[in-house]
Amino acid sequence: MMKIATTPMCQEILRLAGVSQFQIIKDGVYRDVDVAVVLSETKTHDDTSTEFIKLKLNTFNQIEDSIKLVSNRLGTEPLGKNLSKGISNQKRDENKKIKIKVYSHFLRDIAEDMGFTIVTDDSCDFLIYPDYLKEELKRELEETGERAVELPSHSNAPLNPVKRARMRYEILENRICMKH
Repeated sequence: MMKIATTPMCQEILRLAGVSQFQIIKDGVYRDVDVAVVLSETKTHDDTSTEFIKLKLNTFNQIEDSIKLVSNRLGTEPLGKNLSKGISNQKRDENKKIKIKVYSHFLRDIAEDMGFTIVTDDSCDFLIYPDYLKEELKRELEETGERAVELPSHSNAPLNPVKRARMRYEILENRICMKH
């Protein structure tokens, strides 16, 4: 039987992909496992016999793609939930008028999925940043005021990627889309 391991952040994807037997690794050391399912930014060592499946879990489409990838690679049957709680095309078109400055790759994925126009200068309507950059961006956040939107990062968000994505999208909907 194949030994499968994952991180706490990816365990829900395995469950949704129909994988019932796996272990959760918290220390990042994948010994004696055949397959490890990890986040895409996880550093892995090539000198191991472990096969790594790397996932992006920032948007609803990425979550669905990850479930399909795990299911296909491990030969399991997904639980059949359709997770798409993303943004409608009409809403994406409306959001194109809103210019967003983004601090972090995971937030860029979400902002692009929601249809916002990403800018790199100060011509932005809103600035979105992860909670872990609050101190580093203190001066810019003071200047931006209410137009700065903080989003919870991994340590302050649910482990379940569907709940995490839903929470982040709702924050952006409520703070940006409703006010613009």
